[in-house]
Amino acid sequence: MKQFFISILSLSLLASCGGSKEYATITPTVPVIQNTPATSTYWQQHVDYTMDIDMDVNNYQYKGKQTLVYTNNSPDVLNKVFYHLYFNAFQPGSEMDVRSRTIADPDGRVKDRISKLGPDEIGYIKVNSLKQNGSALTYDTVGTVLEVNLDKPIQPGESVTFDMVYDAQVPVQIRRTGRNNNEGVALSMSQWYPKLAEYDYEGWHTDPYIGREFHGVWGNFDVTLHIDKNYVVGGTGYLQNPNEIGYGYETSTVNRPTGDKLTWHFVAPNVHDFTWAADPEYNHDTMQVPNGPLLHFLYKKTMAKDKLDNWKKLQKKAVELMQFYSANVGQYPYKQYSVIQGGDGGMEYAMCTLILGEGTFDGLFGVTAHEMAHTWFQFLLATNELTNYWMDEGFTEYFGELAGSQILNTSFEEATQRVYKVYFSYAKSGTEQPQTTHADRFNFNRSSSIAAYYKGYVFLNQLAYVIGEENQKETIKQYFKDWSFKHPTRTDFIRVAEKVSGLELDWYLNDWTRTTNTIDYGVKVINGDNVILERIGLMPMPIDLTVTYTDGTTEDFYIPLQMMRGEKPTSATIAADWAWAYPVYTLKANKAVKSVQIDPKNMMADINRENNKM
Repeated sequence: MKQFFISILSLSLLASCGGSKEYATITPTVPVIQNTPATSTYWQQHVDYTMDIDMDVNNYQYKGKQTLVYTNNSPDVLNKVFYHLYFNAFQPGSEMDVRSRTIADPDGRVKDRISKLGPDEIGYIKVNSLKQNGSALTYDTVGTVLEVNLDKPIQPGESVTFDMVYDAQVPVQIRRTGRNNNEGVALSMSQWYPKLAEYDYEGWHTDPYIGREFHGVWGNFDVTLHIDKNYVVGGTGYLQNPNEIGYGYETSTVNRPTGDKLTWHFVAPNVHDFTWAADPEYNHDTMQVPNGPLLHFLYKKTMAKDKLDNWKKLQKKAVELMQFYSANVGQYPYKQYSVIQGGDGGMEYAMCTLILGEGTFDGLFGVTAHEMAHTWFQFLLATNELTNYWMDEGFTEYFGELAGSQILNTSFEEATQRVYKVYFSYAKSGTEQPQTTHADRFNFNRSSSIAAYYKGYVFLNQLAYVIGEENQKETIKQYFKDWSFKHPTRTDFIRVAEKVSGLELDWYLNDWTRTTNTIDYGVKVINGDNVILERIGLMPMPIDLTVTYTDGTTEDFYIPLQMMRGEKPTSATIAADWAWAYPVYTLKANKAVKSVQIDPKNMMADINRENNKM
């Protein structure tokens, strides 16, 4: 979940607005990244992280050693590299702090809280040393980005090793990550390590951490964590030494080493992030998904009984969610997934999610449905969260609601129309900005939220109107097949839709995401057997039309949009194409017409539905 997710299930309508280090210990059912191109020119970088982390739970500080093998699969010579130091955002005067105190509608969870953090409450990552293939490097810490001058340029196809030593402090939880949140979770550790920035065909992605989210390099993680022996840990990856740990992970007799700390050893193959959470009061339950992963549930045992009951009830529903997404998007490729009480909204990560744990059951289910759907659209289809956020949030919101409606037997259509109303209000508000706006560049947080969640949702639902429902379903599955374990863009998605449907769809992508053009079609005149329609808005669309004749019979018509160069599958009578530049279109019906309804299923995001019927 991102900064402004509001579960549709509880939507208040916004219309007013140590073990073996061998990877073979557990063999994951996950494809190995081969850099097999989705197109003949596709490439992506690769990282292999090895980390050793020593955590002090008394002062919330830790010491880190990180070895990173970086493979330059690009055709370019790299003269610099960059790391994200996300924890540095949680310091007075940071860009995140100042932006929160100057934007018109700050996130209520942030406001001016960062500005008030004391030295022992801030977050930081301080790099003590960094070497490239054994040679010391010079670097500068610039806010949340480490700028690194290389000893030698990295040539195309070359792999280099970076060794880093650093100190860090976990901030009081403000957003997503941190310590001692309102639900009492000790450590929610997301975006907690020096993370190499992504380099792709667009160049380096070195955005500072201001408010929105993340973009990472695909690779393998080998993480060793030393932490107080009373803490239970959950998160990304496969625990390699379960019988030295216990706490519900054991596969046979538990034999914990002596000492004040336990050493947890995780490996995570083919991920672009690594997240964990820890608390001394976690319950740890598991439930197996048939022909799927083992689900882990970690939640505070000190909650009230009704809240604990919600977590028990959630577990079978989470199995159903995993099965739904695997069937309707693509098979989940790992052997584990963890749902963890993290104490701040909900946020998706590699092989896990951190969520609030003390709400109602509907709220707990809704956030789990949303965050688990992110596994496909943020994690496995790893779009850039700062530029293509709507492809993640909107698609996730759509599938979260679709899954929830089937599992809880609620109305998907009603929920979808609530989403449309939020979009309509936004489109008429005078505050809309194009979806191509950088996620941190919106004038209002509300605008960013609606563009991502709601306008992104409408894009996908309306695509079914444009190309047909079966084509839309096939597009999603083919998109996953073609682009999982890569970094697809909006163009990559629409090209899949074009290939599946056989239709030209660049107009749909362009108008919906790159402009604030709106859809508005109306019935202008009925004259005997002639129906005159008009296009009022700038955005083109094909038209579904139901005609009721004076004799009481009805007929459905489909008016293709000429620039689509084809038609969607339909049982309706296909009329002549409508060329966009013509504002008026005359339909010759088969007999005298009594009334007409444009888009009877309300799938088109027409901002004025009052003129759709006559």
